[in-house]
Amino acid sequence: MKTRRLTKKEMWIFAIGQLGWSILSGVINTWLVTFYLPTTGSVEEGAKFYVPTGLVIFGVLTILGLITFVCRIFDAVTDPLIASASDRSKNPKGRRIPFMQKAAIPLSIVTVLVFCAPVEAISTINIIWILGFLILFYLFMTMYCTPYNALISEFGKTQEDRMFISTAISLTFFFGTLIAYLPFVFAAPLRSAVSYEWSYRLLFIALAVIACICMLLPTLLLKETDFVDAKPSQSNVMKSLGATFRNKNFLKFSASDIAYWIGLTLFQTGLPFFVKVSMQLDEFYTTVFLGGMTVLSACFYPIVSKLVRKFGKKKLVITGFLGLALAYVFTALIGVLPLPGIVMGAIIVVVAAFPMALLGIIPQAIVADVAEEDAILTGEKREGMFFAARTFAMKFGQSVAMLAFTSLAVLGTTQDLTSNDLTASETGLRIVAIAAVLFCALGALILSFYNEKKVMSVISEKETDKE
Repeated sequence: MKTRRLTKKEMWIFAIGQLGWSILSGVINTWLVTFYLPTTGSVEEGAKFYVPTGLVIFGVLTILGLITFVCRIFDAVTDPLIASASDRSKNPKGRRIPFMQKAAIPLSIVTVLVFCAPVEAISTINIIWILGFLILFYLFMTMYCTPYNALISEFGKTQEDRMFISTAISLTFFFGTLIAYLPFVFAAPLRSAVSYEWSYRLLFIALAVIACICMLLPTLLLKETDFVDAKPSQSNVMKSLGATFRNKNFLKFSASDIAYWIGLTLFQTGLPFFVKVSMQLDEFYTTVFLGGMTVLSACFYPIVSKLVRKFGKKKLVITGFLGLALAYVFTALIGVLPLPGIVMGAIIVVVAAFPMALLGIIPQAIVADVAEEDAILTGEKREGMFFAARTFAMKFGQSVAMLAFTSLAVLGTTQDLTSNDLTASETGLRIVAIAAVLFCALGALILSFYNEKKVMSVISEKETDKE
């Protein structure tokens, strides 16, 4: 069956799917800790404690951090299973889109339910509730994201297409994350009519509806078989997983990617706390800073493809790591440098914008390159498994970051560290920022061992043969 390339319009329709799931991912990454580990100011505004917030697990971990870690263990099992099922699928409608269609609605629903703990006080029931629905969240997230990401390589039939798709989905990812921060703007006005918790829950419901529509659009408007004629993989899950992780270049990239997601999530999770506790500004500025960073970062998008052609992907990603590390250095210096919080926030926005553009676009294209090189060398197309591994790297990095954030952010407080109503301190948040610097530097170091020349030479030889 003859297939065709996507038009630019169809690529943007595909990218809208990422806008949807990034909104939901942003809600969990930003609000899980913010909602269940409220600051002192939030408590004064009416926030309740639903789970213990102290370091009650072996004296170093929080309940919330342990919950996210348990969910990642579950993810370690489901990621390769779903990737293998997608790679091996014989569905006449395609290997990927049917999975995405089935996952969109339940993913949207469970995202809201994560924040609907039933007991309005610290309770074991709330712990079980959050754990259960967070596990379901990651299950449905995997069912959508793993097939979706595999389509990046399959829809991107040329280097130009892959870079355009990576740029488009990076843009929708950042705007999705920004949209997830909007409750910081709109929750307060709602409190004249509803409680503190419901001022956020109502907004989460609205965001979930928007996200669901966005996730469903590409599944309804794009016919996968028009663009992809891939034979189902014959490998079972363990064989496919083993083959994927025998790819040394992919292992190096994955290790650096985990470091990236840890550093990024420490910042994203911590941003509301940096604004309210470290900068001592109204939470409204959380959205202002992230919005400014997103818009400024988007301004660099048009030149990234040109830079890739000139310098290659590897050098630019390493540059992105180091630039992001510098932004986190300024974050650690909030309260140390004699500058107002709003000025420090503006500096961080400006410094982080270009690195965020590089790291938002290029890594997805690197995974697509490695998957294509592997398919050329092995004769078997396992994009699903490669992108499942990247999805796992993202979620594992995010979980480690949440585990670290909930433990580090409370260090230096004058409260009892085992207290059930423990809140973040300025010292703890500075330690969080320093940890983010170290993880970004580690990511740059690991990626320096990635052999980009070998990967691209195999792909170039194949494209030359086609001509």
